Amino acid sequence: MRIVLHIDFDYFYAQCEEIRNQTLKTKPVCVCIFSDRGGDSGAIATANYIARKYGVKSGMPIKFAKSRLIEVPNAEFLPADFAYYSEISQKGMDIMKSYADVFEYVGRDEAYLDITNRTDGNFTNAVHLAQQLKNQIRTELKMTCTVGVSHNKLLSKIASGFKKPDGLTVVEPEKTVSFLEQLKIGDIPGIGKVTNEKFFEMKIQTIAELKNLDIFTLNKILGKKNASYIYNAVRGIDYEPVSERAPAVQFSRITTLKTDTKDLEFLSESLDEICIDLYQTISDHKKTFKSVGIQFVQSDLSNKTKSRMLKNPTSSIEELKKTAMLLLHEALADQELSVRRLGVRVSELADITGQRSIDNFF
Repeated sequence: MRIVLHIDFDYFYAQCEEIRNQTLKTKPVCVCIFSDRGGDSGAIATANYIARKYGVKSGMPIKFAKSRLIEVPNAEFLPADFAYYSEISQKGMDIMKSYADVFEYVGRDEAYLDITNRTDGNFTNAVHLAQQLKNQIRTELKMTCTVGVSHNKLLSKIASGFKKPDGLTVVEPEKTVSFLEQLKIGDIPGIGKVTNEKFFEMKIQTIAELKNLDIFTLNKILGKKNASYIYNAVRGIDYEPVSERAPAVQFSRITTLKTDTKDLEFLSESLDEICIDLYQTISDHKKTFKSVGIQFVQSDLSNKTKSRMLKNPTSSIEELKKTAMLLLHEALADQELSVRRLGVRVSELADITGQRSIDNFF
């Protein structure tokens, strides 16, 4: 028996902005990713709960969000400041680590903690510890977070989304069934819009209803891998341990195109410029990379990504361009929507030591 916490900062980017400007706490606040096109071109990164009451959501175009808040005179639309958010995140993660037997970083605003040993496997002790952690974060960072407590990662994550903001939800093993069966299918992590719609067409909307489908039926609907995950998830089954994981390190560049397009020639020229810019950062940091990926932000603001792992680490700009171009061709093969923003990233980074990759000499 394990005891796992999932900790999720509430409306993280907007809450960070409220820390450095306390007057924002009473206003609708939208943190925006403005594009290079100027004006209100871009999308909402996150919004505080006051803005959400007016229907503002993450990913919404800024101009749509402004139309929702047009009659609210004090609404704030702020540019994202990721360097500042990362600084606040690091302080929060350092606090969380001090409470954990095992700490797993997930992203700037969330993490898993295995606290089995320091609570002696006792859920009463776990609740006290979770509340102490919340109190310390509130005192030192002036921020709120929501915590889920359970015996595995899946249930803890679901629990942390149950009472937001500033919530603390505990799901003890014997209460797993009663907790899950009150929830909607969309409350299960990883179930997206398409899967939800499939079940909706079958008049299945709750976890209690979904449990009535056997594994063979799920296999036909979703395929073996997804069926297995959902079959276990609706029963609260998850054996994945909390694992030490550092923040993923990668370099990336993304640009807003002058026009939404699917034209290969136009995208290829933009891709070449992005690779040159990205390579300068790779070179400045004296790094090799082993993974290359491209990203589309499509005309409906949805994302599409493709990536490829190379056989060997390299620091070659030719290899970067060649792989990115190959991924671009693959992505456009079934592309239906126009591309609004185009990006390239490299990961699996390592320091250049000794003789450089042979790729550098071609």
